[in-house]
Amino acid sequence: MPDNNWKKDAFNPPQPAIPGVPKPSNTGAAQSAAIQSDGLPTWITLSIAGVLVLVIVAVWWIRRTPAEEIAPAQTSDLPAAASAASPTAASNLPVAPGEVATTDELASTWAAKKFLFHSTINGEQIPAMIVHLPGGTYWGFSLREPYGTCEMEWVTDLQKLETEYKYRAQHAMVADPCNHSVFDLTRYGSGPNGLVRGEIKQGAAVRPPIAIEIETKGKRLLATRME
Repeated sequence: MPDNNWKKDAFNPPQPAIPGVPKPSNTGAAQSAAIQSDGLPTWITLSIAGVLVLVIVAVWWIRRTPAEEIAPAQTSDLPAAASAASPTAASNLPVAPGEVATTDELASTWAAKKFLFHSTINGEQIPAMIVHLPGGTYWGFSLREPYGTCEMEWVTDLQKLETEYKYRAQHAMVADPCNHSVFDLTRYGSGPNGLVRGEIKQGAAVRPPIAIEIETKGKRLLATRME
């Protein structure tokens, strides 16, 4: 009499009994079924999850670093560059023709002050200097080298004159960093229209610095015209 509690398994049908052939074992089928029903082993699943987490964190860090570290560095450099720009400093200089200094500002011998001279030829603002020379003379001159574009400097550091310009001086001098010429404002040199203060003591310069006329009105020192 058949067992009413037995149900047919469509995926695992009963094996026929063949005389002389042993009945195959269902162990492999049972293991396969266990794997299919239970899925991957737990340790493999956890390993895969851990790798995925590490990959996600790495990608997030790579994308995050340039935005937070590089961008602020570029932004913080901008104010420093702007504060060091020369046009800002130049805008505070007096502009001639007109008053460029006072006798109180230049009370001591060799005192000097920088200003700008507005050219009526091309409208350019040319860097210039006024100096209180020995004997109470105030002398103005262009800091732009004659027939060139290099800006000369007023050097009061005698050690700098000896080290950088190879000239041993007893007082401040005008120096050209481009051709290393040195000019002495206490002595006269030849200009295209006659003698001009600023004898060439050394270097390849062709003439003294271009002179700017200075007028004294009370305590006011005015630069009126350029040579």
